Amino acid sequence: MARDGINKRELNKWARNLVKETNKSVERAQRRNPLCVSAQLNSTASVIPAGEVTESSGNQARLLLWLDEQARQNPSRYIDVTRFVEEQQLHDEDTSVLAFELEQRDLVTIARTFGGTPEVHLTDAGRAAIHRLKKLRLDRAARLRYTMDAFHQWLFATAGDQKPINPALFLDTPAAYFAGSEITGTELHEALAHLSQHKLIEHIDTEPATVAITPQGVSCAPAGGSVQDHVNQPRPGTTYNNYMPNAKGVIIGEQQHLTQNNTDGVDPTLFAQLTGYIGQVSTTLGMSETDRVELERVAQDLHAEAASGNPEPGRLRQFATQLKDKLLEADTTIAATMGVQMADQALAALVQ
Repeated sequence: MARDGINKRELNKWARNLVKETNKSVERAQRRNPLCVSAQLNSTASVIPAGEVTESSGNQARLLLWLDEQARQNPSRYIDVTRFVEEQQLHDEDTSVLAFELEQRDLVTIARTFGGTPEVHLTDAGRAAIHRLKKLRLDRAARLRYTMDAFHQWLFATAGDQKPINPALFLDTPAAYFAGSEITGTELHEALAHLSQHKLIEHIDTEPATVAITPQGVSCAPAGGSVQDHVNQPRPGTTYNNYMPNAKGVIIGEQQHLTQNNTDGVDPTLFAQLTGYIGQVSTTLGMSETDRVELERVAQDLHAEAASGNPEPGRLRQFATQLKDKLLEADTTIAATMGVQMADQALAALVQ
């Protein structure tokens, strides 16, 4: 069934234009600044500590949210987990296993009876986990990161031989849920555009329109980690265009090949990437004109220090921290979030 008004016909129409529009935007971006946007992500396959349910916990997160709804109607009663499986049509799920997994994390208590179906009651830890899930599922940047990873892994498992497949089929899988809530068609569209931009998938002109995993996408999947981990791998000899707009929007800067040739052993690459990224997104952050000009001024100072022959770690830290603080003050957007993550990554490199 189509989600939030987006049916397969609309997905197919979008897919037919995916590569054309993406290639245009990629070409424009490469002419301006061929950088890979840096983001430090958690793997969806990571071990989940006891007592926690994360965005990638699948039906456990969905069950917790469902139990929350049921508990609001009957606060003191134990709830039959079989009803959840039946209502959600999860015929392959073992209700007892679902209940036991939550009990092992101290999220529910199970009514111990002889035979019958598992009935559970939320614990305080379970209610706290539900609160975290409700906050997490509102994090747009985290939803996008998860959707990219989940779709990429699903595509590798389903069509790793590079055969074309309809991307809309992903929406009917258990992986198409983030923190217990459905991944929407719009979110899938955005994730596909990013995967295509990084050449992990390609559009196949079929009817209905399909996508296929690329050789680069195939090599990324078994490596573990996330899509961004793969994209951000350092490539020897990479040349970056460090273009920075000035306060009047005029592009300044030059193409430089940054190398680690200073006595302090500082690699300026991450800082140069950060300044180039700020130059691309500064006008999209929802800042006032005064704040935007100040953000770009600090970015220019950081760029000048990073591009110098012997950058000082203290000055790099000072300017990068100022950029991070200003991004945190900006509107909550994916662009600002990614900028903060790039700043964190660059600052972390100074203490290694």
